[in-house]
Amino acid sequence: MNKTTHKIFISTLVGINVLVLFWLIYKGYSYYQTPVVERFYHDDHAMLKPSGPFGHGYGIIGTLLILIGVFSYIARKKVKALAGLGRLKYWLEFHIFLCSLGPMLVLFHTAFKFGGLVSISFWSMVAVVASGVIGRFIYIQIPRTIEGRELSLAEANALKLNMSEILNEQFHIHENHIQLLTGSLRGKGNYSESSLWERWFLKFKDDRNKLKEIGNVLRNLSVQRSEHYKIINLFKKEISLNNKIDRLHTMQRLFRYWHVAHLPFAFIMLIIMVVHVVITLMFGYRWIF
Repeated sequence: MNKTTHKIFISTLVGINVLVLFWLIYKGYSYYQTPVVERFYHDDHAMLKPSGPFGHGYGIIGTLLILIGVFSYIARKKVKALAGLGRLKYWLEFHIFLCSLGPMLVLFHTAFKFGGLVSISFWSMVAVVASGVIGRFIYIQIPRTIEGRELSLAEANALKLNMSEILNEQFHIHENHIQLLTGSLRGKGNYSESSLWERWFLKFKDDRNKLKEIGNVLRNLSVQRSEHYKIINLFKKEISLNNKIDRLHTMQRLFRYWHVAHLPFAFIMLIIMVVHVVITLMFGYRWIF
């Protein structure tokens, strides 16, 4: 999937979610605005109540979308036979789409009435969606291969250039000056006690100072302008890669913590959802079938 196709794919998924949301609001705005005790007398009550044709349908379709979204993504991640079936990134995006649309329909299925055992499932679902948004943010911070697979630390380190060899063979820089240049890449500060934003700002400033220091060394060596820019670009790539490796450490750790919060809520939601469906069937509720 090229960039244009991918943009169309994402826009279509977002567009479907927005259209469905507007339709649900348009269809039941008057009903959902009515106080719960007066809804029985509303013209749309028979259709939009949780056991009505529309209300019940929202719940069934929403539940199916959630189940398909969850289990298809798990299968793509865990089953080796499915490894060649599209990039994992696209499956995650489809998982997010279904697991956004499904809870939206379930929300309208409840008619905004929360209580009893089902309320635990509903709030677990809210927690799953909220933690999913956070997880998505962490996920996109992790460096990946072109196929969308998470880079291992060894793979990230293997991408590093042999700067000493390149500077010596391509630019004929003396060994003593090479040590001076590569020494500029070493971090100048300790940001471990800084907040996330402070750390980001200090790191950005530190990287700028490294490039400035390298530029000064190259000017003192009277390196030609064209080679000067080539060498600076090499160091920029090296700094970018070092930052990716640092980010890989941090985000992999955060992702492990995130799973601890996301998965239990997902299991609670699914278990209570199944219990709710079984009890509903036992009481004889059926949809349009």
